[in-house]
Amino acid sequence: MYVTRQAMEASEFERLAPYSCLSGKSKGREYPEHEPAYRTAFQRDRDRVLHTTAFRRLEQKTQVFITYEGDYYRTRLTHTLEVAQIGRSLARALGANEDLVEAICLAHDLGHPPFGHSGEVALARLMKGHGGFDHNKQSLRIVTELERRYPDFPGLNLTWETREGIVKHETEYDLADAASYDPRLRGHLEAQITNLADELAYTAHDLDDGLRSEMIRSADLEGLAIWQSLRESIGWHAGPLDEVTRHQLIRRFIGRSVTDVVESTERRIARSGATTREQLQELEFNVIGFGEELDSSMKQLKSFLYGHLYRHYRVVRMAVKAERFLSDLFSAYIEAPEMLPPSIQARATGAALQRVVCDYIAGMTDRFALEEHQKLFDPYTRP
Repeated sequence: MYVTRQAMEASEFERLAPYSCLSGKSKGREYPEHEPAYRTAFQRDRDRVLHTTAFRRLEQKTQVFITYEGDYYRTRLTHTLEVAQIGRSLARALGANEDLVEAICLAHDLGHPPFGHSGEVALARLMKGHGGFDHNKQSLRIVTELERRYPDFPGLNLTWETREGIVKHETEYDLADAASYDPRLRGHLEAQITNLADELAYTAHDLDDGLRSEMIRSADLEGLAIWQSLRESIGWHAGPLDEVTRHQLIRRFIGRSVTDVVESTERRIARSGATTREQLQELEFNVIGFGEELDSSMKQLKSFLYGHLYRHYRVVRMAVKAERFLSDLFSAYIEAPEMLPPSIQARATGAALQRVVCDYIAGMTDRFALEEHQKLFDPYTRP
């Protein structure tokens, strides 16, 4: 049976919450296009993001552990897929637009440079005085300018709602700057879901990877309310933490958290009185969030992860090396732009060299950045 786009849009109108984003009522694209006969506008956005070069490069970009630490730790790509899975679950349960949530989730980290947050810190420092660097803005640059896949326009020509969700991506560690996207308004429901899904995904998998790497031991977690509750819920109290038990604990953590968000959000929306997308975005608070008790436990857990994982000496050593690698590359390219590939040199004729170099480095994978550093600075390596 052939299901038309119009039928899909009608289905959204019937089954989604009144304050969700409907694809049939999108604010549209910057460059007018005919929409497909069998995909909604947000489904098309999702597909376009999925096929980008920037999305494929996430496979070789660091989350916490650099790629040579092992192939079983999360990368930016696996993190992104986990965010999308949690985001879809939340959207389905809350009557939000699942396709829009997935599109934003898949795009939310496209702008991350190699070596995780260390790479972002390095580029932000190097670009001070030249427009700065922020991975949210870089994600938007990628989908509006840098990806060149269509003859009639730059970027991907995504809908307003997807672009707004990318710009208004915000967590405890990421602050949004939405100057061109109604900055007085909060992110729409689907943007807020993406933000929460990102926070939950990285907290869960960083705990998982920390335990797997043994940078965190189960004994270190004693005293954390959420850890005690998880242990009791599966009946594990002592002894070695084997792989199956660890997976049980992480699954239970995600499952409980998703349930808490759905129930807490439903109450928050009901109390707010918001019945339209505009009313929801005009609220003074985000409607998507944890309940008070879990929120307190999550803050305690994230504080623990900051002190015991993100500041672990092995992670700090990787971070320091990463910043040095990127600083060396940036300085070398600025001093001798002739070392850049011809296609990158050509872009510098119409834009500031610093921004072109920043774009080039931000698009690198961990492996490519390491190889490029070796080619430029190791006299025994062929350039």
